[in-house]
Amino acid sequence: MLVRLKRFAKRLLAIGWIRKSYEAINRVTLETLGWTPSLVHVFYFFSFLTFGREQTAVFRGRRNYYRNKQRGRVTHVELRRNVHRLEKGILMRPRRESFALDYIEETTEFFEVAVAQVRRDPEHTDSDEVYWARDVLREYFAAVGEQSPVIQRCRARFDALAFDSEAGARHPYPHAQLPELTVGYDDMLTLAQRRRSVRWFDGRPVEREVLDKALLVARQAPTACNRLPYEYRIFDDAEMVAKVAGLPFGAAGYAHNIPTIAVVVGKLDSYFSPRDRHAVYVDASLSAMSFLLALETLGVSTSVINWPDFEPLENKMQKLLGLDTTERVVMLIAIGYADSTGMVAYSQKKQLSTLRSFNALA
Repeated sequence: MLVRLKRFAKRLLAIGWIRKSYEAINRVTLETLGWTPSLVHVFYFFSFLTFGREQTAVFRGRRNYYRNKQRGRVTHVELRRNVHRLEKGILMRPRRESFALDYIEETTEFFEVAVAQVRRDPEHTDSDEVYWARDVLREYFAAVGEQSPVIQRCRARFDALAFDSEAGARHPYPHAQLPELTVGYDDMLTLAQRRRSVRWFDGRPVEREVLDKALLVARQAPTACNRLPYEYRIFDDAEMVAKVAGLPFGAAGYAHNIPTIAVVVGKLDSYFSPRDRHAVYVDASLSAMSFLLALETLGVSTSVINWPDFEPLENKMQKLLGLDTTERVVMLIAIGYADSTGMVAYSQKKQLSTLRSFNALA
């Protein structure tokens, strides 16, 4: 037994030596090459695989953005973007007499494609999206008048569609018409403080109606140009949950206890420019936080599971979920009814002074 303990101690010392050596080499490398952007570029030129999957995803996302314009789809991201741009022009103060001249023709073409699809295949088209576009375009043409030949031409094409199958007023409206707020700050603070990461669940299945109610809140989170460039892949079959929950490092030790799991996936084919490559992470995270808080109000607990950009795991998840190269996993969320005897972490938060400043410039 003593011999075994000595061998184990030597292994621990060896592991510590390896770790310290790695950290020393790492620091020297980072300090040496971190002096200038040029040296950093040289480093990543030889370490191109570090961000290889993300680079491929961004590039193919741009490619698919243009490809998708020729395909029938449930939702039309290019229409969503342009219609929201029209909304911002309509609500601007002061409003310009003419605006959107550089993209109104394109928007009208997008609308024509969407109308044709909703008429051809209403069951596989987001009809609410098309009605919203119709109402905003109608408001736009009423606002800009007849000053431009481009506007006249687009108005004629819009009127020729005669897409009036459903009445509505899905266009910008005064702030005073927003629903009355019945939730106070103290309620919101209590909700935020109550919502803790729960890793021990009582095994009851989470009703899909409850998940959908929470998603109604989640989809209200703001996104760049109202694209909603994400989706929730939800699994509540025990065998499927086990497969998905068994992949991330962050679920080690309690994956077997998760009754429902959601994979939040960002969709890079929503963008035509690499400048927006981070928007899927921002927009999906805003939605996910609303989802967590909504579930908390419904008595359902959650735990966010970190998803590292680690190629072996990325490859496994892509194959398991059948993800396209342009689809990026943002996070996983464990969902279930909390075991009342299970413990939660205290998780002390930072003081405001360490994460907030006012009017700070360089």
